[in-house]
Amino acid sequence: MLMAKGEILFRQGEEGPLFRLDSGLLKIVRVHEDGSQVLLNLIIPGEVIPHHSLTSPNEYNGTAIALLPCEITRIEPQQWYRSLEEDPSKYKEVALLLESKLRMMQQRINQMSTLTPEGKIRKLQNWFANYFPDIQIEKVLTQEEIGQFVGLRRETVNRALKKL
Repeated sequence: MLMAKGEILFRQGEEGPLFRLDSGLLKIVRVHEDGSQVLLNLIIPGEVIPHHSLTSPNEYNGTAIALLPCEITRIEPQQWYRSLEEDPSKYKEVALLLESKLRMMQQRINQMSTLTPEGKIRKLQNWFANYFPDIQIEKVLTQEEIGQFVGLRRETVNRALKKL
């Protein structure tokens, strides 16, 4: 399945299939009752989402939105969960997927633990460049989203980007 930038893959609270991102970039946002959104996660190629449904079905915890054009494979839940039951070695695949995401989250915590705003943003830029070397993260995420991702206010992100 192909998605254009800005398209929604699934919405928070819905139930449905799993997906593997083959190319592109997705963001997962949590939408609050007042309509405001908080950036929870970035999904890079190779990830199967939602992570919390890899071993049992659950409703979507956030809304998935394409930040870049994406190619996505739909994974039917019945087929996925049946394959886990029939071949327990597939749990190793799930463990490796989760391990990879855990490492990424550890990098995110490392970015947030840097003392200076410029250092936080520089680490995020470097991380992003590993996956998308020809795209600046500032062209994909708003300053508000960058701030949410590294634990800064939008105004601080703006000042730090000017310094960089």
